[in-house]
Amino acid sequence: MTSLDDIGEHARTELETLHRAREDAYTASRRVIRAAANAIRAVHRHEDDTGRTLLDEAAASLDVVRRATARRSQLAGAGFVLDAQKEYAEARLVYALLVTVDGTLPDPTELGIETAAWLNGLAETVGELRRRMLDLLRAGDHVGAERTLALMEDVIALLVTIDFPDAVTGGLRRSTDIARSITERSRGDLTTALQLDRLHRVLERYDLTGPGEGPTA
Repeated sequence: MTSLDDIGEHARTELETLHRAREDAYTASRRVIRAAANAIRAVHRHEDDTGRTLLDEAAASLDVVRRATARRSQLAGAGFVLDAQKEYAEARLVYALLVTVDGTLPDPTELGIETAAWLNGLAETVGELRRRMLDLLRAGDHVGAERTLALMEDVIALLVTIDFPDAVTGGLRRSTDIARSITERSRGDLTTALQLDRLHRVLERYDLTGPGEGPTA
């Protein structure tokens, strides 16, 4: 029989290896999240080249996470790993939707992440699309704002078809509910802006400085 000391030594070695892998994965995950967030910020600032560079940095850090979890498979389902995948997916999808705009999106296999993380990342793009829609409204680009709202609605149309338990989807139902609420609020904001714009155009056609006057020439 193996002695107690030998078992203890083996346990310490095993846990030390797991601990190092976890630390490597956790540190790299934080880098992924930071680079992804900065990439989204760059997209909103129309700094597309910077955004692309940051996405590449996030991808490189995600590779470190993959190698660390490959050494210890029990880390693959860790919350911080899935969070990093979700944030990376969101950043890549935001870039595809707002910069490349060619109708193609990177899928989970292409990104090398879990499907549930990809879907939750997609749900979070709705908030970024709302931000772009509001920027377009402020700039007076109503056509662009309507197009962006249509993208939000397309995302919701997909998400509502994913009807599986939260244990399988990583809490996608809640993410979908939040995304739907954001979309409804955005539709209301856009409707109000369009109505105000129509009213402004009507008023511009009339000289309201005196009573009884009709349309201006």
